[in-house]
This record gives sequence, C-alpha cells and structure tokens, in this order.
Amino acid sequence: MEGIKTRSKARKEETTLDKRVNGHVHFEEAETLRDLDTEENIFIFWPNLIGYFRIVLALASLYYMPLHPRTCSALYTVSCLLDALDGYAARYFEQSTQFGGVLDMVTDRCTTTCLLVFLSQAWPRWSLVFQALISLDLASHYMHMFATLTMAGKGQSHKKVASSRSRVLNLYYTNKQTVLFTFCAFNELFWISLYLLSFSSPTLSPSLLQPPGETLRSAQPGSPAHPTLSKLFPNPYSAGALELARANKIDSKWPWILAGISVIVMLGKQFINVVQLVNASRWLAEGDRAARRKAGLPRKKKA
Repeated sequence: MEGIKTRSKARKEETTLDKRVNGHVHFEEAETLRDLDTEENIFIFWPNLIGYFRIVLALASLYYMPLHPRTCSALYTVSCLLDALDGYAARYFEQSTQFGGVLDMVTDRCTTTCLLVFLSQAWPRWSLVFQALISLDLASHYMHMFATLTMAGKGQSHKKVASSRSRVLNLYYTNKQTVLFTFCAFNELFWISLYLLSFSSPTLSPSLLQPPGETLRSAQPGSPAHPTLSKLFPNPYSAGALELARANKIDSKWPWILAGISVIVMLGKQFINVVQLVNASRWLAEGDRAARRKAGLPRKKKA
C-alpha cells in the first residue's frame, strides 16, 4: 500500500514538473523548445544589413549630387547594384522577410524619387514630365502592394503575380535574375545618364553659357553690361548659379551613349508601371464588388 502511494506521489511530481516546463512536454525536450522559442532579431539579418548600407550610400550620393557628378554617380550605382545582392543573401541565408522586402522597395522608390527631383531642377523645361514619372512610380507600387496585402492575404509577396491575372507582371516579377534586374538596372542607368548630361551639355539653358572668350551679359535692365558672377548670381545656391557651376564639368559623349542604350528599357519600365497600376485597380475593384454583394448592395428599391 505504501509502495502504491509512493509511486502515485512520484507520478504527480513528474506531471507537475512537466507542466512547469511547457504543458505536458518532458524535460529532455525543454531545451529544444527553448531554442525554438528564442526570438530572432529580424533587423540584423544579412539582407537587411545590406539594405541599411544601401541607404547610407544613397544619402552620401545625395550629398555629392549638386556639384560632384562622378562621386555621386559611383555611390548611387553601388547602392543600386546592392539591390541584387540583398536578394541573393536572403535566399542563401534563408532570411527572406516581409520587413526586408518592404525596406528594399521603399529604398528603391526613395532613391529614384530623389534623383528625379534633382533632374526636374536641372532640366526645368521637363519638370512636369519628371513629376508625372515620380507620381506614376509611387502610385503603381503602393497600389500593387496594397492590393496584394488586401486581396491575396497577409503573407503574400507582392512579387508573386499569377499569369492569369497579368502575364506582363508575372514575367516581370518571376524572372528576377534576368527581366526584373535588367529593367531596374537600365532604368536607373538612364536617369544617371541624364544626371551626368546636366554637367556636360550647354543645351539646358544656353543663355547661361557663352562661347569661350566672351563674358556673360546681364539680362537685368539697368545693370552693368559685364557684371561679375557674384552680381549676376548673388546666391551661390540659386538654380542659375548651380547650373553655371555644373556646366562643362564632364564630357557629354558617354552620357549620351548610355542614355541612348537605356532609353528603350526605361520606357518599358514605365509601361510596366502603368500595367501594374491598372492591374491593382481592377483587383481592388473585384474585391469591392464581392464585398458589396456580400453586404447585399446595391439594395433593391421598394416599389
């Protein structure tokens, strides 16, 4: 009898100890569960660290952007090329995360937008075009991301597009190593080419640039016929002063060649942005129609 009580007491103690660990899990499994329950620090994953470094390079390129084309172009280009490396790192280390995907997309949108803002100042006659391209880029990606999260589910990646929904977007996002990288790389190459041309071509504002040996003429009535640059542009950070400072800093041959090579792909990228915007709009409209049918809308009017 006493032996039965001892065994019963031992079972109760074992059950109590098991529950203290994790429900009805035994001690030998506790260490494994403790390892599985350890919270990972998503913010220090390798692809995200590469993303932070991209942001640092992009900020540095913006600092040099007004007057140092070579340094700016080098920093900006490296930042763009690392966009391919962080995706490779995510697959290699099995560290693909939603935060990393959003960080990557936001970095791309912000860097491109900042460059187009500069181009709208450097090429003021085309500022409306640059503003339209910025709006298209931001709107298409935001609506595509929102439609994916709303209609496809919380864990669905915006880069997974069924061919039944859009063959163009399916081809664009599925072939990441070829199609996606090519379009993004040549799109950025075109903008960098225009950026470099703003430092080399006198076709921006010919009135600011005179042939060698001639002095600048004043456009202000009553001003001296041959004013000094400090009088012509009292503010060294004004658009005219910066344009004059950029003039003829580099040769225009290679920027024109690069622009000619990449312009077709750049236009293709804008076409994809339009397709992405239209596709996302239709997808959201499908969801709205389904939600209205479920709610019994539109209500039938009483006779």
